[in-house]
Amino acid sequence: MIILYFNMKINYPYPTSLPVVFLRAQTRFGHLKIWMFLICTSYLLPLAAQSDHILWYDKPATYFEETLELGNGKMGAAVFGGVATDSIFLNDATLWSGEPVNANNNPDAHSYIPAIRKALEEENYKLADELQHKVQGAFSQSYMPLGTLKLEFEGQDNYTNYRRELDISKAVSRITYESNGVQYQREYFVSHPDQVMIIKLSSSGKQAISGKISFNSLMKFNTTTSSDTYEINGYAPYHVEPNYRGDMPDAVLFDPERGTRFTTLLKAVHKDGRVEVSEKGIEIVGCSQVVLYIAEETSFNGYNKNPATEGKDQLRIARKNLDNALRKPLRTIEDDHRKDYTGLFSRVALSLGETHAPDLPTNERLLRYAEGKEDKKLEVLYFQYGRYLLISSSRTPGVPANLQGIWNPYMRPPWSSNYTLNINLEENYWLAETANLSEMHRPLFDFIKNLSVTGAITAKTYYGTGGWTASQNSDIWALTNPVGDFGEGDPNWANWNMGGVWLATHLWEHYAFTKDRKFLKEKAYPILQGAVRFCLDWVVKDKEGHWITSPSTSPENLFITPEGYAGATLYGASADIGMIKEITTDFLLASKLLGVQNDLTGKAAEVRDGLRPYQIGKKGNLQEWYYDWEDQEPLHRHQSHLFGLYPGHHISPSATPELAEASAKTLDIKGDETTGWSKGWRINLWARLRDGDRAYKMYRELLKYVDPDGFKGNHGGHGGTYPNLFDAHPPFQIDGNFGGAAAVIEMLLQSDMEHIYLLPALPETWKDGKVSGICARGAFEVSMEWKNERLIRSTITARKTGTTTLVYGNSQKNIQLRKGKSVMLTW
Repeated sequence: MIILYFNMKINYPYPTSLPVVFLRAQTRFGHLKIWMFLICTSYLLPLAAQSDHILWYDKPATYFEETLELGNGKMGAAVFGGVATDSIFLNDATLWSGEPVNANNNPDAHSYIPAIRKALEEENYKLADELQHKVQGAFSQSYMPLGTLKLEFEGQDNYTNYRRELDISKAVSRITYESNGVQYQREYFVSHPDQVMIIKLSSSGKQAISGKISFNSLMKFNTTTSSDTYEINGYAPYHVEPNYRGDMPDAVLFDPERGTRFTTLLKAVHKDGRVEVSEKGIEIVGCSQVVLYIAEETSFNGYNKNPATEGKDQLRIARKNLDNALRKPLRTIEDDHRKDYTGLFSRVALSLGETHAPDLPTNERLLRYAEGKEDKKLEVLYFQYGRYLLISSSRTPGVPANLQGIWNPYMRPPWSSNYTLNINLEENYWLAETANLSEMHRPLFDFIKNLSVTGAITAKTYYGTGGWTASQNSDIWALTNPVGDFGEGDPNWANWNMGGVWLATHLWEHYAFTKDRKFLKEKAYPILQGAVRFCLDWVVKDKEGHWITSPSTSPENLFITPEGYAGATLYGASADIGMIKEITTDFLLASKLLGVQNDLTGKAAEVRDGLRPYQIGKKGNLQEWYYDWEDQEPLHRHQSHLFGLYPGHHISPSATPELAEASAKTLDIKGDETTGWSKGWRINLWARLRDGDRAYKMYRELLKYVDPDGFKGNHGGHGGTYPNLFDAHPPFQIDGNFGGAAAVIEMLLQSDMEHIYLLPALPETWKDGKVSGICARGAFEVSMEWKNERLIRSTITARKTGTTTLVYGNSQKNIQLRKGKSVMLTW
């Protein structure tokens, strides 16, 4: 009798060849050996399954939009993964052009407000637009690229079995390939606990790694050596013109006595062979393993400190971080990185049911998905990638994620890679609370506090009011004035002044999700108070006796009057009204919780209740303008007047059905084809309207493949996703990633301080699924499982003692939980 034992080994040859399964059968006594080879396809034996946490590719990146991104919330790296030559773009969240701002940079600006209001009273919109140019100041500064690390290797021109991947569950990137019979691997990660980047080079052959490592930068810099360390010191420009201003003299200005300083240190620890360090870089000769330690720091010392004369000692800090890391075993650095990162990332898990999509490189998955094919794990991957990007780009106090997170290779990046406050910065943080990453929200709160200081000067100087305000653009220096180079900006974007109001709503959102009373009292309330004071001083009565703003604009959009004038400046734009309604409501709720009742709360209630009501136009749409005017661009990317629906809370299908219906009509008129960040916003809006299938349709469109060799301009295009899953505005903007990720949760869970709505906008396609760890207002954490579009069970955990009402369809269940307690309910 022959007893057969089967040993199975699965091999995944690279790049995309089919998996080969080796089966070995032998007798109990080992006298018979039978080898069988099976070539497996997704139809025969689907051993290869696509991943919901790994991006992978079968060739190196050619474009920035194909690179794999790493970051610890401050230090950023974009890895190309070349073989003979590898490039890594390096960034630091605190390396910007510029210096502290002069918030009083146009002291006469406020004197033009009465004339603008008079022009508007006379319906002279052209004159109002012209006068708005007098109420403008300096442009924001730009986020800078630190430099490029170049790795050049000898004898590795010919290679096979290449694979490049990013595991977002561990925040580690790897590259593997074979060259001349030797197997090579590179591993990259950026540690938050140790504030260093690690690049581990290894090979299967002894003394197989030889080459050199060098550094270059668009900044001014010099190199030196110290204690076998490659040292780079440089400085950023003190001024950079926005890229949309085109080629112009003195667009980039350097001065060795001005600007933010930076230091980058590289140290190579090797096994056998030798390493030589010079001012040209690091030379590696005949090593089998090399570990590169990279530390960087800048002199940025706060928004109000001159980085050249009051800056941090960036060289000392970088050396300290490097020395501390070198004293630790590499395994300890790896373990600390993993524990730190997974402690954040692993809080949320999502499955959208069974999938039959084959395992393909991520760029090929996107192309296949664009054909309408199913790939539920790609949909999960995109959601979790948004969470990965937020963890990787938002952990620096006072420095939130910018338009490109922390990844930028350009001297004059698109839109200065700054903080754009008329949607984009806010959208970056829509998923922070719901996706269980509340800590990532903190850099934004610190930044808002900085804005409230400079914004108080702007409020007085530009508008003659108390409180504080911020406008369309800002930067690391907390710029708050209306931009436009003192008259060159178009009022339709330059003169919008509700940025501070919108941002301040994030403070209340954080309280709503955490019920952190200390945060509310000590940090949030004074800032909310200042934002509300600006609103109360800024509003005026219209001819019907309602409170409105004058002048006002609706971000980046233009109206057409019956006389045919295309203008930006008007009175009573609906977006302004919605934001003031939201912030005064937040303020009054906070005041009640804190037991504050005074003249300011009384005036806030009076203004909130007396704001001009929303108007429904002749097309059934929610009016954007005071009058029922046409839009110059009916398909315009902005939908700021729908703020009250999302991210605000005072428009909803249940509480205000007519306004919700008008909001839906507005979205129908605008259509679904729009830019990346706008598409991310519209998905959330459709989710709030409880239309899961429409939201899902747009989610699929957000994942439409965009060739990085294609459109490179500043505006236009219909959004989509680049091969590395970066959002294509186009060009790259990270807000679409964050907005799209937030929308996934919005389809599955919505909440207010009294209710939690379970599966409120579940798409038909996601008929089976489960999610754990997402968060609801009232300080609750929620897990759910559903099958055949029906909720089976839900588990609610209280982070703070409280009550809420669970709502699923027509069913409601009241629960009361003490802090740390959970309840599981079946439906």
